[in-house]
Order: sequence, then C-alpha cells, then structure tokens
Amino acid sequence: MTRIGLISDTHSYLDESVFKHFENCDEIWHAGDFGTLELADQLAAFKPTKGVYGNIDGKDIRIVYPENLRFNCEGVDVLMTHIGGYPGKYNPSIRTEMYSNPPKLFICGHSHILKVMHDKKINCLHLNPGAAGKQGWHKVRTLMRFNIDGNKIQDLQVIELADRY
Repeated sequence: MTRIGLISDTHSYLDESVFKHFENCDEIWHAGDFGTLELADQLAAFKPTKGVYGNIDGKDIRIVYPENLRFNCEGVDVLMTHIGGYPGKYNPSIRTEMYSNPPKLFICGHSHILKVMHDKKINCLHLNPGAAGKQGWHKVRTLMRFNIDGNKIQDLQVIELADRY
C-alpha cells in the first residue's frame, strides 16, 4: 500500500500543518503552481515528491518538474497535469490522451476548486485537491490524502487547512 498526500496551488505559501497532515504519507504529489522552487524542495526534503509545473511556475521549476506526468503507482495508471479540466470538459492539451489511452486516476489543479469525480465514460477517477495556498478566490485552503493498494484507490480524505485569509 502507498499512502499519498495530494496538494496543489500553493502559490509560494506552505502551511506548516501540511507536514503534520502528510507525516504518515509515503509520497507527496503536487499538481502544479508550486510558486517557488524552495517550496518544492521543502516538500521533497520531507517526503518523496512527484509534481508538475503550473502556469505561474518559472523556468527553475519547469526544469525540475514536467508539464504532464504519467506513471504507475502500484497497479494504478496515473496522469497528472496542472490545467486538465474535468470529465466531459478536458483541456484540449490532454483530451486526446484521456480518450485514447485513459488513466485510472487523473489529477489536476489550477481551478482552486476541490473536485472528486468519476468519469464513467472512460472509467477514470478525477481528483483536484483545490488550493493549499493563499492566492486566488477560493475561501478554504484544502488538500487530500488517499491510499493506493494494488489497483484500488481508497480511503480518500479531504482536509481543510483553514480559511484563505
């Protein structure tokens, strides 16, 4: 079993409670808009970190993290990108891949809207952890935790950090 901490849209702000919430996680996955490479390095020093760059991330982050990341975690095919859309309205940059070679788990950020949706058409779980940073229009900062056990995604938890203000 692999325990995942999922975060996005930190925009250069890393709440100290993230370390407490992710202390029992095996990996951290960041769905873009880190804000600074220092923030990405803090996460990577704490736990193994996978991530993608977001639209606000500079060249320093884009050198380390790709735009799209496709990988396997245990028996689950994962696709992560920052600007991905959602079932029925995928971003044109990944739409073809989503329909021609669908992952089992699709993760994105960008909207600052926490979403958990199942795309029945392609049998894919879509996760957006919302925004953990203070920049943006969201009212509550959020992140997620879940487990992957073999080919099962389970025990999903939504964590509210605090109000954005």
